Amino acid sequence: MMCSRLRRSLPHPLSLRLLATTASRMMVAVKQPDRLSATLTFEDPSAFRVKSLGELLRALGIFHLCSFSVLVNNSGKLMSVARRLLGRRVFSSLLRPTVYAQFVAGENESEISQSMEKMSLLGLRPMLAVPIEEDLGESTGEKRYDDNMEAMLECVQISHSNTWSRDPMIQLKVTALLSPDLCVKLTTLIAQQPYDLNLLVRAMDGEQINFPGLDESDLAHFLSSLRRLNQIAEASVNKVRVLVDAEYTYMNPALSLVTMAMMKKFNKDGAWIWNTYQCYLKESRSLLLEALCLSETEGFCLGVKLVRGAYMDKERKLAEKQGRPDPVHKCWEDTNDSYNGSLHVMLEDISKNPESSRIIVATHNEESVRRATKRMEELGIANDGGSVCFGQLLGMCDHVSLTLAKEGYVVYKSVPYGSVDDTLPYLMRRAQENQTVLQGIRKERDLLKKELFRRLTLRGGRS
Repeated sequence: MMCSRLRRSLPHPLSLRLLATTASRMMVAVKQPDRLSATLTFEDPSAFRVKSLGELLRALGIFHLCSFSVLVNNSGKLMSVARRLLGRRVFSSLLRPTVYAQFVAGENESEISQSMEKMSLLGLRPMLAVPIEEDLGESTGEKRYDDNMEAMLECVQISHSNTWSRDPMIQLKVTALLSPDLCVKLTTLIAQQPYDLNLLVRAMDGEQINFPGLDESDLAHFLSSLRRLNQIAEASVNKVRVLVDAEYTYMNPALSLVTMAMMKKFNKDGAWIWNTYQCYLKESRSLLLEALCLSETEGFCLGVKLVRGAYMDKERKLAEKQGRPDPVHKCWEDTNDSYNGSLHVMLEDISKNPESSRIIVATHNEESVRRATKRMEELGIANDGGSVCFGQLLGMCDHVSLTLAKEGYVVYKSVPYGSVDDTLPYLMRRAQENQTVLQGIRKERDLLKKELFRRLTLRGGRS
């Protein structure tokens, strides 16, 4: 339990039970599809009229390839072989106008700005993502983490200083700044002896704090990492909203620990630091309820990025290997119920206390998007007020993003940037993590085909 891990006094346990009961009742309502709004069907191919013929053909080709699981599953190996056979220059020249152009904004600030200006004209907002992260055994030393911090600070600067910047967001991987191995160790330690948020805040301010259970080397790295996170937050507050990504269950408690400490320090007057909640995990609802309690107790604004999650297969295999219960919901329907129920909990809280929390509904699932818009209307939450916004990946789900923007909702696109070499590992990981999404883009592909057919028919009629 996050609240207990952080050693803070909370409301009576009955409050939590009431919240959970309310959430359960909401879930019953959520399961009634006849109540859904029919205004956002996402069936209109005219959403793609803003795309050039080249963009339509590129998207159709890439989405067709992504529908083959064997290609997605082996994308990393196939890319490595192609690069080795073709050479770096030829390989990059082939990738740039295809996969890279579909999913990446560009390599430098000029290219990024060009992509973002076009997005802005379509009513979409940027959520820039630096494609840097690490996993267990990949730690590379303080200099690498400092370099990653500089890259993140540059991301903040790019997001804030351009004309296309309107309430910009960025994504942050804590494991780009703090060793994943130490995150795992911290997760174990705080389960046994919770760390006080106030100690982390003081450490962020440069105070030499001794955290129980850490040896000299780990302590030095942890303090340096907290200061790196502090620098990024200080550069972002009142300018750019920082959305901290969740990762694997074996390190998520440590990631939430540092994220909540950042919220405590920087979210007094608004949601500048956000945490991510993965609704495919059985514990996601309780973690969200605990975060709501903690934010109320500590007096900070809670920023929530709500996702279904991308690490399901690895989580299940790891749990089976370690002989512990599967942390993932047993079926897709349970994950949907979890997502939609958590979504309604947040919308209820926002309707009652609009200044106390914010949410980005980060999903490609049309049903969840419709539920969100319907509930917003029922609760009187403004489309463009900023308390509720929507998010999808660049290059995907444009029929949802563009339709929402046209209807006046706040919509963000997750936008990686960097060179082909820098972004390729990131894209391969995302492809493998989002196989279900990639293989479920048939509808978008069909709408693209309809728009392409319309244009060809018009051309044929003119001739």
